[in-house]
Amino acid sequence: MLSMTDFVAGVSYDECKATADWLLSKTHVQPTVGIVCGSGLGGLADMLKDPQFFKYADIPNFPRSTVHGHAGQLVFGTLKGKPCVCMQGRFHLYEGYPIQKITLPMRVFKLMGVKTMILTNAAGGLNQDYKVGDVMIIKDHINMPGFGGINPLAGPNEERFGVRFPCMSDAYDRELRQLAADVGAELGYSDFLKEGVYCVLGGPSFETIAECRMLHSLGADAVGMSTVHEVIVARHAGVRCFALSLISNRSVMDYDSEERANHEEVLETGRLRAKQLERLVSTMVARLDNDNNNSF
Repeated sequence: MLSMTDFVAGVSYDECKATADWLLSKTHVQPTVGIVCGSGLGGLADMLKDPQFFKYADIPNFPRSTVHGHAGQLVFGTLKGKPCVCMQGRFHLYEGYPIQKITLPMRVFKLMGVKTMILTNAAGGLNQDYKVGDVMIIKDHINMPGFGGINPLAGPNEERFGVRFPCMSDAYDRELRQLAADVGAELGYSDFLKEGVYCVLGGPSFETIAECRMLHSLGADAVGMSTVHEVIVARHAGVRCFALSLISNRSVMDYDSEERANHEEVLETGRLRAKQLERLVSTMVARLDNDNNNSF
């Protein structure tokens, strides 16, 4: 019988280790970079050379992705010579999974050797200067479910991953954010590349006008339903994180507006911006140091 110390916030260390060992036994790739593809951005995984695919349904202990636009598989391969693992589709609170389960991949990746996580998402723009198609480098986040105690680190702490009270003031790595800005400038993306604060909500319903106004007044530039929980768990385990949001729709802030947020718009915006995002991420990966994933 497992004791309380065998669990890390509802998911056992041994469960994570067993999943990591199973994957390592079936792939020749030992990844140092992990990439999470958000809605409509699964094409990032298509850039990997010599890819190996694993359906989530076939991976021990993994949840299954239920969202349209998410392929629901891990892809192993190399990107610009760097060994990578890519999630084509992620897991969300609104799918009904416990928060500890939706963040399990971050711990599995840590145990496989991942040192840097690159996470992408589609988000609604709260900042009135943002346009549909802009890309926001996330510099900080507001974990709204966390205000109510919904945090992936709740429960007994597993010291083999990290400390009981991890710092989050450095959640989004400054060097990687600067690297993204530099690469974006070189590629001519400065006009649509922004930097701002991302707020996560539980979903799946889109926000009301009053909620959008409140979040904007709190300092949020974009709002979505993912990423933050993964970042918290990755940082707890000492993994560096970089994240960006594709602004797929402008959040409705005016009661007289006829605009309506919808998932189809999210996917279409992803398709239109996909190639540029692929170039941005692949160029960043190319400049990560092989030994410790520090940017040059």
